[in-house]
Amino acid sequence: MGSDSIEFKIENNIGYLALNRPEVFNSFNREMALNFQDKLDLCEKDETVRAIVLTGNGKAFCAGQDLKEVTSPELNPGFQKILEEHYNPIISRIRTIEKPIIAAVNGVAAGAGANIALACDVVVAHEGASFIQAFSKIGLVPDSGGTFLLPRLIGFQKASALAMLGDKVSAEEAERLGMVYKQVPSEEFQEVVDKLAHKMAQMPTKALGAIKKLFNESMTNNLQSQLALESKYQIEVSQSEDYREGVAAFMEKRKPEFKGK
Repeated sequence: MGSDSIEFKIENNIGYLALNRPEVFNSFNREMALNFQDKLDLCEKDETVRAIVLTGNGKAFCAGQDLKEVTSPELNPGFQKILEEHYNPIISRIRTIEKPIIAAVNGVAAGAGANIALACDVVVAHEGASFIQAFSKIGLVPDSGGTFLLPRLIGFQKASALAMLGDKVSAEEAERLGMVYKQVPSEEFQEVVDKLAHKMAQMPTKALGAIKKLFNESMTNNLQSQLALESKYQIEVSQSEDYREGVAAFMEKRKPEFKGK
């Protein structure tokens, strides 16, 4: 699989993935979608990777699907392939990788690009970023988990309106709505993302992975089922090296040194 469409590196226990088709605002074609999945798989399997950062190169985060691909008689994979082989597996990977994933939204995030960002565990938005459920503008419905995640993030009524009207949501408004963790001024953006990634890469990875699984299950569980699941995962993580280190550091009044084990 070619690598130009995804800029990828591992540094300081962090996997950095940058969507790298800036000339088309990082819109997805088949090659980039499959390449992206490959890089997520690498991050999942590599035990040295304890946090993942997803961003875009150039002015945009991601403009969603490359419409030139779907309108080309030669290149068009068809919507069934695009959804079943591109976006659905991407969202599934983001939600099931038991490591924290930070979306560093550096510019416009539209369509599938917006929903890929919102599927991440922590979303940091550049002050100039924006989020657009652009689907209805061309006669489509939100995909990439948008109809599942957006109402849970910001409420049914607001989500319904944004999906139908396709309004642009500024980074400031996205933070106010609870769509993102925080919006950050331009001059501080990279520093904030780097600090957050380094912090999460030094945290107890097994606990963070269990938190992620619990939040996933909470989307459909009732209270009793969720309480049972909390007990299950609490027992599991209480047997980890990181739990023992965390307790020892607390008792000894020092900073813990978690290993992700």
